[in-house]
Amino acid sequence: MSDNKLEVTASAQQQPSQQRSTQKESELPENAQVANGQSANEQISLARFPKRLLILMVVYILTSVSGLLASDTSNKQSLLFCVLTLMLVAAVFGRQKAALYMLRGYAVVQMAFYSMLPLLMSGDATPREPTRFEVGQYFIELGDWFIYGLLFALGLWQLWVGFSKSVANCFVRKVNMNILS
Repeated sequence: MSDNKLEVTASAQQQPSQQRSTQKESELPENAQVANGQSANEQISLARFPKRLLILMVVYILTSVSGLLASDTSNKQSLLFCVLTLMLVAAVFGRQKAALYMLRGYAVVQMAFYSMLPLLMSGDATPREPTRFEVGQYFIELGDWFIYGLLFALGLWQLWVGFSKSVANCFVRKVNMNILS
């Protein structure tokens, strides 16, 4: 009987201490510091990767790989552009703060290029017929303005993703500008 009584008193002493520890954890303020000098909110926001950023990275990977496969070795500029885009994707998945700046710069430069594309292509040397895309037996003819509008919409979407707050919150602020570390 005395053994049962000791076990009951020992378990009764442990329960209030466990209740106090869970109560203390739930009462942490929003900006309380936890492991690695990060607040609890930063760790929660770092745990999730925004879906729109994942979709944009998949688009970058697909276009870069298709560019690497389609380009010949004589055009080294396109190869370099595809490899740099893949490095950008690797830095974004590494949550480097420099990758956020590169992503934003990449989107701004592409949007500027997409905006100037109709002016660049309006010369006399460019053909005026619709662009024809052939995939096997199927083909589609698209007008230039449809393609310009599609590229412009893609550029706006890239800007929205790059400058949205949820995407900015998933990057670590204390990492230096070295994208390879």
